Amino acid sequence: MTPPNTRRNLIGCLFAFAIVFPLQIVAQETELVYISNVTGTQVDGVALTTVEEQTAATLDHLGEALREQGLDHSDVVVSNVFLRDTRHFQSMNAVYRTYFQDGPPTRATVQADLLDPEALIQVSVVAARGPKEIITPSGLKSPALPYSWGIKVGTTLFIAGATSRSPELYTPVTGDVPTQTRRVFGNIGLILEEANMSYADLVSCKVFLDDPRGFGEMNRAYMEFVTADDPPARATVRAPLMNPVFSTEIQCVAESASERSVVRAAGETASPNPFSPDIDVGARVYVAGMTGRGDTVADEATAALDRIQATLEAASVGFEKVESVWVYLADIRDWDAVRAVLAERLGDGAPEPTVVGTRLMGRGLVEIQIVTKR
Repeated sequence: MTPPNTRRNLIGCLFAFAIVFPLQIVAQETELVYISNVTGTQVDGVALTTVEEQTAATLDHLGEALREQGLDHSDVVVSNVFLRDTRHFQSMNAVYRTYFQDGPPTRATVQADLLDPEALIQVSVVAARGPKEIITPSGLKSPALPYSWGIKVGTTLFIAGATSRSPELYTPVTGDVPTQTRRVFGNIGLILEEANMSYADLVSCKVFLDDPRGFGEMNRAYMEFVTADDPPARATVRAPLMNPVFSTEIQCVAESASERSVVRAAGETASPNPFSPDIDVGARVYVAGMTGRGDTVADEATAALDRIQATLEAASVGFEKVESVWVYLADIRDWDAVRAVLAERLGDGAPEPTVVGTRLMGRGLVEIQIVTKR
């Protein structure tokens, strides 16, 4: 029996061999390497039933994938951890910190439905070749948890998923959604400042909102911090957070770029929403999470990719340059249908997406967010 997490790079290969639940390695032409959907549910054919066992196996599998790229755990700059149950958070952390002891990656951790029904934890990472700079703001207390606030690689700053915490004490700052969103951005601002950057340099964000009823309030507070003319591209989904007192977690990427522009598909006008469909910084194009209408999830995925393609064409880049894909599914069981659409549209050589089951802000079934190179 082929163990989980052993399948390779290409979506085309994914379909050709029909192997389930991959460990996906995507070779990049730049300093970044993406590894998606890592789980660990068995060792030598024996099922692992605790989150401690599965975390160790997952991170061992990750280490194998990194070594094949000439990297190791110390090269990881972003980690997204998805847990089936928030009650596993502390147990996961106890194991996780033993793999990332010095300069751990930035991280966001939320609850989600996972691809493998036996998995308790699923991990996707970004690793970087070459030097990296750990960003530790003097005015922001270091987290007691195993992650860094920010890591800068070249001109790119990866910012950890930020929640509403006191910068002096690291204790939760409770309150309504606007109060928490403002505190989140206050902490993000301290990270940006330490990296000699500002809110104007934010290019892409992921917002994990505990309760979708707070979406409008979050948006109004969010607008106070992002630039009005060219706010970062963004995806917003519903996901239970690790601490129930928090309403919002925001994970961002910033770029110190000499050029920056908003790109819209032909005929598309500016939206009142506080995010751009596409931020083009020259070397990379960051596209917002896109949805689409349709009678089925495959129709919605096709419509979302149509919107993404039109946006990319306006930026003079195509699907062949995609380096990162995220797929958010309201029902994880819809993955096979969406995977078929992605394989057809993106073609051979496309990266394996990070796939998570999580509710969207509207009634849609799928949202797709990508990053491309030039």
